[in-house]
Amino acid sequence: MYTFSIKPFVASALLLGSLTAFAQDNLVNSLNGNLSANSKDSFIFKDVLSLDNTSVKNQGSSGTCWSYSANSFLESEMIRMGKQPVELSQIYTARNAYIEKGKNYVRMHGAITLGDGGALHDVINMYRQYGAVPQSVYTGLNYGTANNKFAEMAAINEGLLAAVVKNPNGELTPNWVKAYTAVLDSYLGAVPETFDYKGKKYTPQTFAKEVVGINPDEYVEISSFNDHPYYEKMVLMVPDNWSLDLIYNVKMNDLTDIIDNALKKGYTVGWAGDVSEKGFSWKNGVAYIPKKPFTEMTAEEKEGIFRGPQPELDITEDMRQKAFDNYQTQDDHGMHIVGVSKDQNGKEYYIVKNSWGASNDYKGYLYMTKNYVKYKSTAILVNKGGIPAPLAKQMNIK
Repeated sequence: MYTFSIKPFVASALLLGSLTAFAQDNLVNSLNGNLSANSKDSFIFKDVLSLDNTSVKNQGSSGTCWSYSANSFLESEMIRMGKQPVELSQIYTARNAYIEKGKNYVRMHGAITLGDGGALHDVINMYRQYGAVPQSVYTGLNYGTANNKFAEMAAINEGLLAAVVKNPNGELTPNWVKAYTAVLDSYLGAVPETFDYKGKKYTPQTFAKEVVGINPDEYVEISSFNDHPYYEKMVLMVPDNWSLDLIYNVKMNDLTDIIDNALKKGYTVGWAGDVSEKGFSWKNGVAYIPKKPFTEMTAEEKEGIFRGPQPELDITEDMRQKAFDNYQTQDDHGMHIVGVSKDQNGKEYYIVKNSWGASNDYKGYLYMTKNYVKYKSTAILVNKGGIPAPLAKQMNIK
């Protein structure tokens, strides 16, 4: 059975490595350390809509959540299209992004983000340029570890590229690309030019075309900023947008309207945003925006922050923009929205699949309110077919 059902967990009460280069272990520990009593017996969630998705993965000590979440999204797209899903190699995608990111880093004289981080659109871009391979063919575990552990590789890459940018010869040679690629191959493994899958030989490009079968042109990335014109494209102004990709800009409430419409039509949604809020608890599996600022809460209120549904702050576009401009909303993490659930009071939450393993109260999933999405999203990734027709027309998406 290729899908993973969360119903056994929602029947009872319910980023790392981020898009930026946090280590997952440190982020999870810090997030869990903020939080109060176990909430599972205080929330009662019931599925409204749960779309098929593949098993929960663990990104280990690497900032590759963007690759895990968006590849999970592509796997659900395969299911939606009636295909047998394949676990796609998240580190194959990341490796290719590292190569392109390194080239941009040198071209920009080091004035662009390096490291593990990336954006949801990187998975689509790398799929278009490099194709895809199964996880079984390219694990990225080439040095004896059971899970990703990228800090040493990242440090070497940073030092190598810094030396290239200094350009001690006065003129760059093509050899720096070979040297940089050799580091990636040493830690992650060389990519096979061809491989066998179910008795047939493929290249990454033919595997993407014949087995995965998605069209990268069908996917768009969307966000909401009131300092740019709505329904037009703009550069996503976050550090991990190293490729300077353009995204569509919509009104804040359009974000959740798009997610809702996509889910109802059978499309899952990639999500990127900030998970550093006091109302985000990985352990408890809940994310919401408390109505009362955490700093103004009493000790008793802080202790009970996840003891059942709480009043939530109403979010405005100005609040959203201010939080982004003040660095209170950053591109911390990427996850995968796969459904909708309601708590015992009838309030809706998105069912979100994470890539930190099945280590929380809901075995790798969490429940995120719509207000949290409105306030803390930096971008969503969606199939064009999931966008409401009037919005698609406003955005000139065909």
